[in-house]
Amino acid sequence: MTTPTLILNVDDNDGARYAKTRILQSAGFEVVEASNGTDALNVVKRGGVALVLLDVKLPDINGIEVCRRIKADPDSAMVLVLQTSAALTGRADKIRGLEGGADNYLAAPIEADELIANVNALLRMRQTQSALRDSEERFRQLTDNIEDVFWMFSVPARALEYVSPAYATIWGRPVETLEREPSSWIAAVHPDDRVYVVSLWDALPSAPHYEAEFRVMMPDGSLRWVRDRLFPVRDSRDEVYRVARVTSDITRRKEMEALLRAADANKNEFLATLAHELRNPLSPIRNAAALLGASGTGAIERQARAREVITRQVDHLAHLVDDLLDVARISEGKIALRQEEVELGAVIAQALETAGPLIAAREHTLDVVQPERRIWLMGDPVRLAQSMGNLLHNAAKFTPKGGRIKVEVTLVDAVVRIAVQDNGIGIAEDNLSRIFGMFAQAAVPPDRAPEGLGIGLSLVSRLLEMHGGRLAATSPGIGLGSTFTVELPVLRTAAAAAPGADPAQAAPGQAAPASGGRKVLLVDDNVDAMEMMAFLLAEMGYEAHTTADAGNLVQMASDLRPDVIVLDIGLPGVDGYELARMIKRQPHLSAIRLVAHTGYGSPEDRRKAHEAGFDAHLVKPAELADLEKALQG
Repeated sequence: MTTPTLILNVDDNDGARYAKTRILQSAGFEVVEASNGTDALNVVKRGGVALVLLDVKLPDINGIEVCRRIKADPDSAMVLVLQTSAALTGRADKIRGLEGGADNYLAAPIEADELIANVNALLRMRQTQSALRDSEERFRQLTDNIEDVFWMFSVPARALEYVSPAYATIWGRPVETLEREPSSWIAAVHPDDRVYVVSLWDALPSAPHYEAEFRVMMPDGSLRWVRDRLFPVRDSRDEVYRVARVTSDITRRKEMEALLRAADANKNEFLATLAHELRNPLSPIRNAAALLGASGTGAIERQARAREVITRQVDHLAHLVDDLLDVARISEGKIALRQEEVELGAVIAQALETAGPLIAAREHTLDVVQPERRIWLMGDPVRLAQSMGNLLHNAAKFTPKGGRIKVEVTLVDAVVRIAVQDNGIGIAEDNLSRIFGMFAQAAVPPDRAPEGLGIGLSLVSRLLEMHGGRLAATSPGIGLGSTFTVELPVLRTAAAAAPGADPAQAAPGQAAPASGGRKVLLVDDNVDAMEMMAFLLAEMGYEAHTTADAGNLVQMASDLRPDVIVLDIGLPGVDGYELARMIKRQPHLSAIRLVAHTGYGSPEDRRKAHEAGFDAHLVKPAELADLEKALQG
């Protein structure tokens, strides 16, 4: 059931007041009466009144003043006032009444149907105003509480009519500034994006719709990415008279996209490196396997050497797999340390034993400096030795042949520091912060292929953290070496029992060249791979010569005049592609057949090899038939 509309009838004339009340009641309205201005204001103040039928001449307060007070009070400003008068009916009287706030002005005598029609018209107007006000309020509540910026601009003037409070958050500037300087939002757009955004804004009269992404500069210099969308608002004639705009903060999305791109690049780099690392040991294994069936002079020695190479390279493959599995277990929390008291000297001795063969093969000088006191730790001896061995292995691998490696142990209060220092390829400053990340590899010079899967340091760092320690890296820069420092909590110390022993030194073997057939020069810093291929070529009837030092390759080729040079791409100190170009530029060497032998086999790698002057491209490990074909041309 609908509640009747309440009307206040104010008139000091009893007869006139009675007549108007009966007319309104017969039309279905609920009516209350007042005979003076004071009573009328009190009734309105109590609330519920929709319209006041107000006579101008009242005994205490002028009707126009009563109307002004009703409209001036925020609680009653929306109450409708229909001013009436039997005496003040002139044009000036009506104007004065309307200017006083009245919604309409009628001169008495008033016919019943005229009175009802005016009341209904005013109530319809009030209903429309109320609906508009409610809609506006809902709009403001919506725009004031959303995280996006909502704008409204007039067309074609492009004047700002409204902007939501989120502008202060996303633009980093107060709304008041925008209200004073409506174009200041454009000045905050990044200079590289501003021309594009201004072009969209200038095209607004003809193209009142766009969707764009650009950067906004914060007052502190930081950047924020936003997505900006513009929509036309049309009138009843389908003409655009406003444009609505919504701006969203997409900085987080952009950051995630960048992380995904980086992760995708890391994945591709990791897969390429994994293929390279697997092919490197597979190549000498394949060649050594072929030599197991060798016969003739020196066959027994070659077969024994081939078995050693296979064993060593299989161990290398097993190490790669173990590292992958260890990282997976740590990531899933499945590695459990076997904690016990561990003597640090024994850990370092085991690590030296593990990395010793590589250190000796690369003819590095190794210094080990330990304190006079023996140091015990609480930890897993296998995992600690694995961590130290990994650091030593990296130092040996990334230091040019004949380099220096130093292991220095120092005791600082209840912490022991083990520093592994080398004079190798070093680490760029911008790589130091990411060197311990999963699958991260420091950028290496173009003359050297990256080695390892980029998980060794991440594995070491996590294992040390599980022991309550930490791993840090420092480097003066590329080519200036690096230092990896391990810090671990000390359990206890005691007087030293005996000084530590120096590690054994050993030099790598050199394959003796065979004679007969075409002359082939092998260039590779992987001694096993080069030696096995030399033996294999000798069995195939080639005269094979080897070198791991490509620094004087042009002179060596000039002296030896080989028919074919099989050249590894990733060589220490020199770029294999540049070597190929140097050889092809020499008139007396340009006829030499160049064969690239590398662990990288993508179409891009093959293109680069072809452009550098290589006649053939072999991916490790090469099939014998492919090798024979590449050598013969």
